Amino acid sequence: MLRKLIIVFFVILSSSSLFAQNKVLDKPWIKENTPTRRVVPYTHVREADVMWHRRIWRTIDMREKINHPLYYPITPIQDRKSLFDVLKEGILEGTITAYSDDAGDEFTVQLTKAEAKNKMGFWKETKQYDDFGEEILGAADSTYEEYGSIDIVEYRLKEDWFFDRERSIMDVRIIGLAPALNIVDPNTGESKGKALLFWVYFPEARYVFANYDVFNRQNEAEKRTYEDIFWKRMFNSYITKRSNVYDRSNKDYLKGLDLILESDNIKEDMFNLEHDMWHF
Repeated sequence: MLRKLIIVFFVILSSSSLFAQNKVLDKPWIKENTPTRRVVPYTHVREADVMWHRRIWRTIDMREKINHPLYYPITPIQDRKSLFDVLKEGILEGTITAYSDDAGDEFTVQLTKAEAKNKMGFWKETKQYDDFGEEILGAADSTYEEYGSIDIVEYRLKEDWFFDRERSIMDVRIIGLAPALNIVDPNTGESKGKALLFWVYFPEARYVFANYDVFNRQNEAEKRTYEDIFWKRMFNSYITKRSNVYDRSNKDYLKGLDLILESDNIKEDMFNLEHDMWHF
């Protein structure tokens, strides 16, 4: 009996030591802040206190340098993941809900995990050839290729701007977030435009974003999460639509330089409106 106990003890000790060897501490300290961080709740807003409100749609271009913390790393590393990888992981784990873009941005059609996974990749056919170089009909292999952060060219935001007379401030709430990629013709290689993969409800996704670090160019000790990036508006974007009676986006009635200037005009209108609320 004693011999059996000794054998069991050594087996447990060996397993523990192997586990400890796999858990290598890659920093001089244990990372404790971000994994246990909680979301700062929004300030409660009464409908009666909203003096002015406008819904805005905007685009975050991943080519802009200020937006690179959302885009990189292309391949997940031990302590950081790109925004798209965080979204994928959250959706597949069930902590983030994906909604179909086919129904617009109203969050009316919820995607299952299987449907969301199909949206996050594509099926690629590989033709098979015989020894004489002739294609074997009906023998093509299909493989599933996942989209990665490198495929994402922009993110779309849907947000509400409002003036709260109780606090006397112009405030904003992000409502939805959607990744977009370029659609390329597999035969010609030509771009067919951009397509949204899915929408996520941002107030729900905040609880996941708060536990993932973003690279800080100035000081890596000052931790920033994806929640911080969106809360503090540490990204650049341009407005593509504001709520209107025709439900049109800017590109439906403007082109070229006028399309770019319209985004600035909308920003200036909101800036002037906020200052006009005050009496000096």
